[in-house]
Amino acid sequence: MSEDTFYQQAQRGLPSLLLAWLTHGRGDSERLAVLLADTARVASLGQPSTNPEGAMLESWANEGGAPLWAPKAALFLLMQMPAHPLPNDSDAACAWAYCWIRMREHASPDAALIALPEHLRQPLAWPIEAAWQDLTHQRLV
Repeated sequence: MSEDTFYQQAQRGLPSLLLAWLTHGRGDSERLAVLLADTARVASLGQPSTNPEGAMLESWANEGGAPLWAPKAALFLLMQMPAHPLPNDSDAACAWAYCWIRMREHASPDAALIALPEHLRQPLAWPIEAAWQDLTHQRLV
């Protein structure tokens, strides 16, 4: 898999993280948007200047265009849910791996994979390596 293909898949899959948060999170889109922004701030995943409105979160989930802190915070929250949500296709798996690799520093792709919750290790095994390559190699945009 080329880096460009991985990056394109990850970008296409980012809205699916927000859709998964809207699907699995408890509350309406207004509440879930606030929780997402607060989580980003507290977990050092980004510093949104304001809380997005619910309609904005729904737009990001359906049309894309979200700042990276939003899908990173969604992944952070989804990984902790007892329901163990999983990516629903290869684009989503690439997005989950892309965000995971960028959430914290990892010594290697193996270390990043081992640091995942157990239920995500198998579904993200192949995209973690591609995400690592994407992070550590220059990509011309």
